[in-house]
Amino acid sequence: MLPAVMLSGKRIVVGIGGGIAAFKAVELVRELGRRGAEVRVVMTPAATRFVGPVTFTGLLGRPPVVDLWDPSYAGEVHVELGDWADAMVVAPATMNVLARLAQGQANDALLATLACARGLRLLAPAMHPSMWGQPATQRNVETLRTDGWHFCGPVDGPLANGASGVGRMAEPSVIADALEAALAAHGGAIGAAQATEDLRGLRVLVTAGPTYEDLDPVRFLGNRSSGKMGFALASRARARGAEVLLVSGPVALTDPAGVTTLRVRSAREMHAAVKSEVAKGVDVVIMAAAVADYRPAEQAAEKIKKAGERALELVRNPDILAELGAERAERATAAAHDTEPRSPTPVLIGFALETTDVERYARGKLVSKRCDLIVANEARDGFAGDTNRAHLVSADGVQSLDTMSKAALADRIWDAALRLRSAAQLPTATGN
Repeated sequence: MLPAVMLSGKRIVVGIGGGIAAFKAVELVRELGRRGAEVRVVMTPAATRFVGPVTFTGLLGRPPVVDLWDPSYAGEVHVELGDWADAMVVAPATMNVLARLAQGQANDALLATLACARGLRLLAPAMHPSMWGQPATQRNVETLRTDGWHFCGPVDGPLANGASGVGRMAEPSVIADALEAALAAHGGAIGAAQATEDLRGLRVLVTAGPTYEDLDPVRFLGNRSSGKMGFALASRARARGAEVLLVSGPVALTDPAGVTTLRVRSAREMHAAVKSEVAKGVDVVIMAAAVADYRPAEQAAEKIKKAGERALELVRNPDILAELGAERAERATAAAHDTEPRSPTPVLIGFALETTDVERYARGKLVSKRCDLIVANEARDGFAGDTNRAHLVSADGVQSLDTMSKAALADRIWDAALRLRSAAQLPTATGN
């Protein structure tokens, strides 16, 4: 696996609010360090009741900033940290922190540093669902979004007290992905122009991972897909406000928070799940799964015993992407010849994983599968690792991208999907 150093050289201040999720900030600091960032920490006094400052001293070799009146700091530490940071991340951002930020307060080390921050500012809220649902909290969130603050979460999941609901802080790796993607796309610049929920109102479907085609109860045909690219696409779509359905083959990944995940095994199971959901109406389909082209003609009910040479007969699996493309073309043709309103045809994006002639094969696939976009890459760049290098192939040409994290690439793909929808002037499947 390639090392995750996509934040190399970036200076990140992690701010910690006084909530039970503060213990996760330890892993966030470690994760940012693993990705190459230089990290410093600033805490509210309440945060020190949940995790000790000495923990961060041990991790970083320097104590966190807790008290602006601490005589061990020379000068105006909040101003220095604000100037120093390429980005600040607040995790957890409690209800209290959000309220004080929205009011423009700067009455502790964390808020004073945020007030002086010149780089990108990302908030990872965490609180009880009843607190997150308060009208005052939502007004404060909207104010902060308007002012150019970025958000990651909260997500729907189990809470520390055993309850469950929207209010759980996003996982440290997801927060790091969100920060990385924002910095990669926007160069660390802050501004309200970036719509952090620009997919809100869209229902999207993403496929991920391999399919396994069983030979017998213990053996199967498969491939090396880890599912990481598809899961990154699903996570980033959810973070940007979409309603997300993820259809995943067998992978060793945790279901993304806030995403409806359907687990399947074979190509035929994936085919049935995708067709069923598309029939209900979706705005974008991204087929990132490495679906097996063939399956055994027969599946043995018992384990096949070793006994001499054996030939394996294979039959074709359904081509999900080609079917979706053909159906979409038929609907477009029919719509052009009648006056009855029809449900919108989704933007259709496929993947092409090749070992040679990547762009040539991708251009052929764009036409034969009747897609809007093909994301093409070489197997050595795309399989298993946390980074990817891809070519975005459309009717307008080829955009070749540098190596980046899969989360950052996911954002580039969603940006392209939005442009395609805008160019086609498509209504949403949900009628919004």
